[in-house]
Amino acid sequence: MPENWSGSRLDLHIDFDAARGRRNGLESALRTAIRQGRLPAGTLLPSTRGLAKELGLSRGTVSAAYDQLVEEGHLTTRPGSGTHVAGIPQHVTAPAPPEPAPTTPRHDLRPGLPDVSAFPTRAWLASTRRVLTRARPEVFGAGDPQGRTELRHALADYLGRTRGVITTPDRIVITSGYYQGLGLLSGVLAAGGIGTAAVEDPGHKSFRDVVQRAGFTTVALPVDAHGARVEELTQGTGAVFLTPSHQYPTGVPLHPGRRQALCVWARSTGGLIVEDDYDGEYRYDRLPVGALQGIAPDHVVYCGTASKTLGPALRLAWMVLPPHLVPPLVRAKQEADLYTETLSQLVLADLITTHAYDRHIRAARLRYRRRRELLVSRLAATPGLTAHGVPAGLHALVTLPSDGPTEHQLLTRCADHGVALRGLTDLHHDPANRPQGLLIGFAAPSEHGYPAALDALFTSLAPDGPGSAGGSGRRSARGTMSPKSLPDRGC
Repeated sequence: MPENWSGSRLDLHIDFDAARGRRNGLESALRTAIRQGRLPAGTLLPSTRGLAKELGLSRGTVSAAYDQLVEEGHLTTRPGSGTHVAGIPQHVTAPAPPEPAPTTPRHDLRPGLPDVSAFPTRAWLASTRRVLTRARPEVFGAGDPQGRTELRHALADYLGRTRGVITTPDRIVITSGYYQGLGLLSGVLAAGGIGTAAVEDPGHKSFRDVVQRAGFTTVALPVDAHGARVEELTQGTGAVFLTPSHQYPTGVPLHPGRRQALCVWARSTGGLIVEDDYDGEYRYDRLPVGALQGIAPDHVVYCGTASKTLGPALRLAWMVLPPHLVPPLVRAKQEADLYTETLSQLVLADLITTHAYDRHIRAARLRYRRRRELLVSRLAATPGLTAHGVPAGLHALVTLPSDGPTEHQLLTRCADHGVALRGLTDLHHDPANRPQGLLIGFAAPSEHGYPAALDALFTSLAPDGPGSAGGSGRRSARGTMSPKSLPDRGC
């Protein structure tokens, strides 16, 4: 009832039960709202005239109710200042405080996160203005489960030009993030009779969980210095999920010979390759490795996302599918959430077609390369720590010496200094007695915050740093990753 507040212009909702008597019902409703915290201390109540008009009561009834609650200590009133909710009386139990929200780390060095402070706001606003200026009314209606045709056309051109993907717009489906796309695809494949899938070991645990929830039996596909060991795929495996351009988390690309062998396996067995190109735009020593999909487009599902280039909040990802998978995937998308939000799709399409997206990625690539080089140089100056993987992506894998603190001890030490990292152990199918290491993201902090994040990190990792376990933190070499298993490549 915003029209009747004494200058506050706020709505008031009370459960008024006239069956209890008008005055008693109003008193009870106000008393309950105050005790439950819906009318907190200091809230200005409507004038007696305004509330009476809104509830269809006499002004005398409202005045009497207010007077009673003032006597009880629930309300206070002063001439010229209106009637306010008083502090909660001592005999009333206040509501329990809410659970504290998880604290945000001072320095976020978790892998896979971009620098969202560098979001191309000006370019996004310019594209938004262009989109809204020429938007037809139907743009604001129900969307297409497959995704806006403008974005699919833009992506077909962009992915062919930058990633070597062979596709047409009708083979692209837009999803609300890679996580949703993976879930939809896994469900479609499981419903189509595929029961066993190979996933990289180590690999992304939450994505492995998505595949398993769809009903798949997952088998571990070991990763070495040349990427996934595809020669271990068997006839009984119907699909393989992998990150061939920049393996997560080891950072190695799939060897060219293994790429060819993988495609031979798919053609000979009818198996499906699911390619997660999560950070394929970021290669710092040479041009990015082309997508595997370009070798066998009818046997590969190519998955990309804007989460690493623009930001995860956009919830925009895409899948390039073999033709026979498009109809069931579109049906699954429609059943899941009808369609992905339309305006962001149109804005991204405009960013791509005007090449603002390319310019943003080039600037980010330069910025992240400088950050990675600084991280690697400081790792080189810290005894016992070795970075692995090609110069690419948004994180570095660091292995630990056999005679130093354990992964758990270092993660705890970093957390004490406000630094968030990720450990390697839990990314294995079977974490017991597996290699230990740290995944250090170098993209998430802002430009001005990155030096302080590195200082806090290396204070925590220093051999004689606070909380160093010394001799008590030693472990056997069985739990370490040797240079032979993951050689340093270009770090």
